[in-house]
Amino acid sequence: MKLATLALLILAACSTDSAVEANTGKGKVKRVKRPIAELKADLCVTTGAARIGAKVSKNAMRAVAKGTDGDAAQMVFTYEGEAEDKKELASGEVRRQIGLKLRAENGCNLIYVMWRLDPKPMIVAQTKVNPGAKDHKSCGSNGYKWVKASEQKTPPALVLGTKYKLRAEIENEELAVSIDDTVYWRGKLPAEVRDLQGPAGMRSDNLAFDLHAFSAASAEVAAGNAKCVAEDHD
Repeated sequence: MKLATLALLILAACSTDSAVEANTGKGKVKRVKRPIAELKADLCVTTGAARIGAKVSKNAMRAVAKGTDGDAAQMVFTYEGEAEDKKELASGEVRRQIGLKLRAENGCNLIYVMWRLDPKPMIVAQTKVNPGAKDHKSCGSNGYKWVKASEQKTPPALVLGTKYKLRAEIENEELAVSIDDTVYWRGKLPAEVRDLQGPAGMRSDNLAFDLHAFSAASAEVAAGNAKCVAEDHD
């Protein structure tokens, strides 16, 4: 093998540290790891009400941070108990949970990372994929799949008045979830979400909390729904 050819092969192998190209049925989506920073702009709230630096008390809240990269997100909050009125999910379940949204193209195609309290504290990662669908009316609660964990442990119970930092990050299509800098869940994402492109966000159900900060990386090109449109669920 010629030295020039060998050098090119070595260079190509080393370049995967900073960028990953995911092969998909639609071509290749280039993933570049970027540092996250605290969001300064307002959240795009599609359900309920939420504002950084204020209390979130609605029984259902959904929001995304427009213009962010959807491969990593972090929220800092203080748990303030349950919402006043409990509300069922679209599936009919009543669930207490708080978490992050990644690669949120819209309410029908995204990745959820949730810290659930029912029936016991646990970290759950789910994909929601409904090709061609863009809103709750067209997909409802369809398309959910659990992501299998390669590593997981029971998270702490939420304690009233305690501050927490919840973070989720995708690297080389592996998802890692940490609470206060300790990893509680890790697993490989399925192929059907490799070409999803959308911002990071958050959601909560039937919980109240003070939202201190939300962090994500800035995207070079805005992805996902361009408008901030209210929905009943997602």
